[in-house]
Amino acid sequence: MHRSAYVDPEIFAAEKERIFNSSWLYVGHLSEIDQPGDFVTRRVAGRDLVLSRDSTGVMRCFLNACPHRGAKIVREKTGNARSFTCIYHAWQFNNAGKLIGLNGPETYAPDFKADPLHQLQPVPLLDEYRGLVFVNFDAGAQTLREYLAGATEFLDLIMDQSQERMVLIGGVQEYAMRANWKLLAENAVDVFHLQPLHPTYFDMIGALSGSQPSFRGLKGEAHYLGNGHTVVEMDTPAGRPIAKWMPGWGEESKASIERVYADLVRRFGEERAFRIANRNRNLVLFPNLVINDHISLTIRCTEPVAPDAMDVTVWGLAPEEEASNTVAVKRRLTSFIEFLGPGGFATPDDIEALELCQKGFANMREAPWNDVSKGMVSDTASWMDEGQMRYFWLEWQNRLLSNSKVAA
Repeated sequence: MHRSAYVDPEIFAAEKERIFNSSWLYVGHLSEIDQPGDFVTRRVAGRDLVLSRDSTGVMRCFLNACPHRGAKIVREKTGNARSFTCIYHAWQFNNAGKLIGLNGPETYAPDFKADPLHQLQPVPLLDEYRGLVFVNFDAGAQTLREYLAGATEFLDLIMDQSQERMVLIGGVQEYAMRANWKLLAENAVDVFHLQPLHPTYFDMIGALSGSQPSFRGLKGEAHYLGNGHTVVEMDTPAGRPIAKWMPGWGEESKASIERVYADLVRRFGEERAFRIANRNRNLVLFPNLVINDHISLTIRCTEPVAPDAMDVTVWGLAPEEEASNTVAVKRRLTSFIEFLGPGGFATPDDIEALELCQKGFANMREAPWNDVSKGMVSDTASWMDEGQMRYFWLEWQNRLLSNSKVAA
């Protein structure tokens, strides 16, 4: 892959136009807007958005800009409100986005408030799958189900961990990285880096479990799921909070975890229950959403900022029935923070490695190529190879075919 793809401002501009303006992009989770009036604010593809549930219970997503003079209206990250008022000139909107109040209404035309241009503008497309909410800025795009393609199989494996539904737990982790956004997508399905880059973490897991975890002999597969989505699925050398106990969690937790596994068998049968409880998954939904389902279960979303910069937001996910179980939530959040948190054992390592890659791209003139050929001599797709990265890059290239500066 030519390293210009990570550094060229024109390529970055083409990505924003031809990928982020037409892909389904993650904006939030239904558990964040449970009650009428609930809202969260997000930045997606360079746009400030308000994801909310109006007073009648309908899910909404608006551009966070006053139709009057363009001021950002909702400044809080989360809350509950029946209406939103712009601080600049006091235009007021209900939580369905309708203009309901004006400063000096007698100075406007009688039907001014009914004009569609004077309402909070909704995103062109809004939909959800198994609690994950997505937006699309292309009104003519394919449906969300069509876009997710084969990824729904793996989303179902994740969401079926709950008897009822999955919910976000423990707030949000936010950090920035001086690296191109695509590097984090690559990193998510690059299992080969785990042991050389994160030895301290695996030493800790070995101390907790009584034996040093090893990837040798573990079974795993890499799958292309369509539309640029990829996944690696593998056996795990450690525990999984849903229903795979490990000694570091204490003997007192073993019985409750075994009960969860028995319930999975009752609901899905032995084969699917084993897959849900005992196999790890790293799922990349093109272009910028990663779901890590291993010793912790997290949703990780990147926001491209510049060719060499991204913002990263990460949430913990858990079965709703665990939300009131202090011990189970602590176990999940501890695993999340210890490994994937911005101060954990893995994320600082990843940031250092990816930022070093970005720095190395300064040598692009004399050293212009990244190699992603590992595994190409094999007839089978291995989870330890780089085939899943190539699928990501092929989708990326297909979206940018008209850009002559792209070379792959």
